[in-house]
Amino acid sequence: MKLHEYQGKELLKRFGVNVPDGRVAYTPDEARVIAQEIGAPVMVKAQVHVGGRGKAGGVKYCPTPDVAFEKASDILGMDIKGLTVKKVLVTRAVDIAKEYYVGMIVDRNVQTYTLMVSKEGGVEIEEVAAENPDAIIKFTVDPVSGLRPFEARAVALQAGLEGNLNKIATMMVQLSRACIESDATLAEINPLVITEQGDVVAADAKVDLDDNALFRHQDLLHYRELEAEHPLEVEASNYGFAYVKLDGHIGVIGNGAGIVMTSLDVVNRVGGKPANFLDIGGGAKAEVVYNAVKLVLKDSDVKGILINIFGGITRADEVAKGVIRALDEGLLTKPVAMRVAGTAEEEAKALLSQLSTPLIKMYPDMFAAAQAVSDEVKA
Repeated sequence: MKLHEYQGKELLKRFGVNVPDGRVAYTPDEARVIAQEIGAPVMVKAQVHVGGRGKAGGVKYCPTPDVAFEKASDILGMDIKGLTVKKVLVTRAVDIAKEYYVGMIVDRNVQTYTLMVSKEGGVEIEEVAAENPDAIIKFTVDPVSGLRPFEARAVALQAGLEGNLNKIATMMVQLSRACIESDATLAEINPLVITEQGDVVAADAKVDLDDNALFRHQDLLHYRELEAEHPLEVEASNYGFAYVKLDGHIGVIGNGAGIVMTSLDVVNRVGGKPANFLDIGGGAKAEVVYNAVKLVLKDSDVKGILINIFGGITRADEVAKGVIRALDEGLLTKPVAMRVAGTAEEEAKALLSQLSTPLIKMYPDMFAAAQAVSDEVKA
């Protein structure tokens, strides 16, 4: 479950993290009133569950309440990566001397939490990882003892952070506690700001909570806002699919997180861009596959679909039946490249070979299928 920035800050504040004063506004008039009450220059920040808000024009500095009114008018109703901005955070602006990045993630490679720290704050960490991976210092955190102050100071020194290292280390420990005790899969402070006065402030926050652990955190359930999530992701959750909307043009469907992730990588490798991650899970019947195809086709960005299935408890012929049903009902209007193997593979191929449509084609492996659908999309 993704939290908005203001919700993430509320959560971090419970653990002692220093965050700027701020409140949420739903109208420009409310933004002006909040700016007046804060009594200082403010930032007006779009609250949507996507990154890149600043680049999209969704974050503005406002020296006066009237400017806050003006900027809130511009931002409210804005479309950012398919999501409409319905509220903004009006928060005190801080005097930035230095910007750092601090984050905690669930790291499957080490099967525990990893602390990540970088001097290059204020930009997306993915950019830093791609352009200058040595700038990110990683430290494995024991989930029982958590991050200890002396460890936090050592990491801060190794990362080359400057300022009051005791204050910085304290905030890193607080972030660690918030992440572990809330069962978060991701908790970021970016930027962690050192102000001109020497204070350490969390100027932005991003927190993702583990859906499977929410039964332990009834006090956090109210943070979920279905209307703020991508409608396709909400619909997918109703079907029980693991679905993530991406920004490409090739829909990707597979059975199992590993095979879907591999499919995304292969699509990228052949020059395509995935439009989604969709895992139908194991043992999927024809109706499940039909619903998956129907869901992917509701995305107007999708120009073609890659279906990559390795049948174990999932029968390949059930997959074929689901795709054929979507075709028979007139839903399937985009090219589909399929690779099916494993249980009932021959039965699936027999069913699909009877089709006269050029929309559905079978390929011997996922590389050939990905290349074919990528070529179709570019044509």
